[in-house]
Amino acid sequence: MSAFDELIRLTACEAVERLRRREVSPLDLVEASLARIEAVDGKVNAMVTLCPERARDQARQLMAAKPDEDFRWLAGLPLAVKDLNDVAGVRTTYGSPIFADHVPDRSDIMVERLEERGGITIGKSNTPEFGAGANTFNEVFGETLNPWDTRLNAGGSSGGAAVALATGQVWLATGSDLGGSLRTPASFCSVVGLRPSPGRVASGPDGMKFDTMGVNGPMARTVEDIGLMLDAMAGWHIEDPLSLDEPAIGFRESARRRQAPKRVAFSPDFGITPVNRETRAIAEAAARRLEEAGAIVEEACPDFAGVPEAFQTLRALSYAAGMRDLLETRRDGLKPDVIWNIEKGRALNADTIGTAMLRRSKLYEDIAAFFSRYDVLIAPAACTPPLGIEQRWVREVDGTVFENYVDWLKIASVITMTSCPSLALPAGFTGDGRPVGVQIVGKPRGEAALLSAGMVLEELLGLSALVPIEPNPRAGA
Repeated sequence: MSAFDELIRLTACEAVERLRRREVSPLDLVEASLARIEAVDGKVNAMVTLCPERARDQARQLMAAKPDEDFRWLAGLPLAVKDLNDVAGVRTTYGSPIFADHVPDRSDIMVERLEERGGITIGKSNTPEFGAGANTFNEVFGETLNPWDTRLNAGGSSGGAAVALATGQVWLATGSDLGGSLRTPASFCSVVGLRPSPGRVASGPDGMKFDTMGVNGPMARTVEDIGLMLDAMAGWHIEDPLSLDEPAIGFRESARRRQAPKRVAFSPDFGITPVNRETRAIAEAAARRLEEAGAIVEEACPDFAGVPEAFQTLRALSYAAGMRDLLETRRDGLKPDVIWNIEKGRALNADTIGTAMLRRSKLYEDIAAFFSRYDVLIAPAACTPPLGIEQRWVREVDGTVFENYVDWLKIASVITMTSCPSLALPAGFTGDGRPVGVQIVGKPRGEAALLSAGMVLEELLGLSALVPIEPNPRAGA
């Protein structure tokens, strides 16, 4: 095993501790990441644009500076940025041929903050066009393949991020989540991802500043690493009116407290979607492992009737608001699914929009009451294990046919509507070796307790040590 091989197998927290002690340098980790990308990415297509000289320059600057003892400090750890988020001076395409040659002048607020706190952007991870769809492919860079079996898809839209983590190309990666775009690929690739509360990670400077549906969040290989990255991402920013202050106690420290929940609700399907039978069984078995930590686990969930329809309405509304100009000026450069979503939004009337908004408000009332009885809610993170890469979106599960490319994501999208944080965590594997994940939903703005509970379950399941892996083209599907 080479020195680089040893470094890429460290957790992010282990790597940062070595950086703090000056046992390794940021430049060592940059070179280790680049070497690993060169060795494996040709088999999976996760990292689509690299910025090696920019990363090396950042590493040298950090090596020349006095070490920062701030708990949020990443100390020179390389990470991947999803190709939906701008990085100054680095090609950023949003997975769209319209922006195939786009190079922004300014980074996304989230990227600025990560780099201010010692993160080094090594490159951009693949995503579907404008993040639309839960399978990562686009006309600019092609398909991202699942490393557990490269005949399978990696989920989306943060598929490149999940695959880069699972194969050891990076220690941390940014993701984003509207209807499961972070949680689905985490589940499909057996890594960890957190959809945080709206405002927990400041966004912008562009976009709809009062949107609470789409959020940016951390992806990693362990729950503790998620806490480390969230510490580096979180905090108020004047350009984001929804942004939240940093907590008094860091998220990594909260995770390390390993406080098991007392009452756990489990639902195999939230009462609104078909779920693959093996997925249901694996998810329930994972949830019931918390009984070993003293938790009471029982089947229960809030009333989600009508929420998937409300989600689709509000999602379409955001597409219509944010992408109307592109539809009118560059329609021929948009994929059909994106056109459908924009046009669906433009056709909405006030009554339909009002009904969706009221349903979301009632859901939050129900969630607040629900979490007065339970500490967390656990369910499958996706309704199916990963399927063949040629299947652009899931058409049916257990005989139920889905109407469109968003419909199969109900088990994730209804949680989006709650504004609660949700942690996707590896739960096990099907009989033919496909990963299955659970999502652990926490109380509103309850990331600290959620990560603590997640770390308990992660250690009970013992799956985090299985990554990073070598891409496998032969496993049965």
